[in-house]
Amino acid sequence: MSMQWEIVIGLEVHTQLSTSSKIFSGASTSFGAEPNTQACAVDLALPGVLPVLNRGAVERAIKFGLAVGAAIAPRSVFARKNYFYPDLPKGYQISQFDLPVVGQGALTIQVEALSGNAKPYEKTVRITRAHLEEDAGKSLHEDFHGMTGIDLNRAGTPLLEIVSEPDMRSAAEAVAYAKALHSLVRWIGICDGNMQEGSFRCDVNVSVRRPGEPLGTRREIKNLNSFKFMQQAIDYEVQWQIDTLENGGKIQQATVLFDPGKGSTHAMRSKEEAHDYRYFPDPDLLPLDITPAMLEQARASLPELPQAKRARYTSEYGLTLYDAGILTASREIADFFEAALDEAPGQTRLCANWITGEVSAQLNRDGMEMVQCPITPRQLGGLLKRITDGTISNSGAKEVFRIMWSEGGDADAIIEAKGLKQVSDSGAIERIVDEIIAANTDKVAEYRGGKDKLFGFFVGLAMKASKGKANPAQLNEILKRKLVDGK
Repeated sequence: MSMQWEIVIGLEVHTQLSTSSKIFSGASTSFGAEPNTQACAVDLALPGVLPVLNRGAVERAIKFGLAVGAAIAPRSVFARKNYFYPDLPKGYQISQFDLPVVGQGALTIQVEALSGNAKPYEKTVRITRAHLEEDAGKSLHEDFHGMTGIDLNRAGTPLLEIVSEPDMRSAAEAVAYAKALHSLVRWIGICDGNMQEGSFRCDVNVSVRRPGEPLGTRREIKNLNSFKFMQQAIDYEVQWQIDTLENGGKIQQATVLFDPGKGSTHAMRSKEEAHDYRYFPDPDLLPLDITPAMLEQARASLPELPQAKRARYTSEYGLTLYDAGILTASREIADFFEAALDEAPGQTRLCANWITGEVSAQLNRDGMEMVQCPITPRQLGGLLKRITDGTISNSGAKEVFRIMWSEGGDADAIIEAKGLKQVSDSGAIERIVDEIIAANTDKVAEYRGGKDKLFGFFVGLAMKASKGKANPAQLNEILKRKLVDGK
């Protein structure tokens, strides 16, 4: 990629709010029903129907605004966004235009290093606005013998559209922002985040420019529902725009789709502007008034947020920013960490190491999320206690963990059943060491003659004789004493 180009990226994220009914009707929002079985008269726009605003959707929007430090509008207005499409029964979508419920805010993200030598870094992405709107239906093109079927189950599903400023300068930053937003909306309980079901969909605006120049013409990649596809789509689109400009071409503002099979983007239509939609206030809906009491209620219901938790983990527990970032990647991981720590008080570093190490690695190997982890925080805490008090060695602990993961059971029961208890009886260790020294007098003489590397040889023999159960710290101390002093 040519170094004299700067990438500029902004995101529009459609977050499906976790209400059980739609934003302007009582129809169900549950996923997977037979087509058109969850579309009522309001969703179908039958004559004479009126929309009624869902209070739960408003409460979720307020919670999001507070979580990103945004201004919440005391009064916001719903508008009609007019366009014609087969899955839009009314011929317009109810949205918010010039007066959104959530104003300017910001989200601090952790960005993975772009090269092997660089360190992960923090960046703050500004959020322009977040507004409430209804989803459209869905056109289905398969199995209709050349015809298109329309499913209106999604019509009227409540969405919060979160619009960022064009603050991101790489695909890595865009993906980090999308992941942080995905984690946050699940963390505060306003969205289930299920990308396969369309609960969290991203539109990515991409442009390139020479450093110092005004913003270039952007193209919008629509409906990305995977972080992997987002990365691929941005990388392809950026290279395509640079190649086009360097070959003397011009970028036309457009909406494009990403084809995962081909790994490329292709234009869908020229990009509409606000005036193309002929927005005007919806006469059927009163302005949305948000009272100070509603704000306070939403603020009281918010949990400790990821950024605050990260800061607390680094200051209170002395964890690195990297480890604190992993432990706050989702609310489930943070809750697991804190619950395990309750079982093994004071073992912060050990607990963090096990969750970011063994637990994370095993979850990845099994393709599981933390919520599916077969080991409970209580079980892990019990294992940590046995490592700390010297009952088992590190290798013994990994064996207990493996059995716990696949078969279940508590650490104490597994240690007992498998005979994994570490030998911390100094008398027993001394007897093993005495036997080894007596059987290897030539090697003892070499060690005492300055061949320090032989120490590992003696440790290996002692661990083998104890079947790996000797307490390593005690063994090293006894070996050193007997090899040097002979006592």
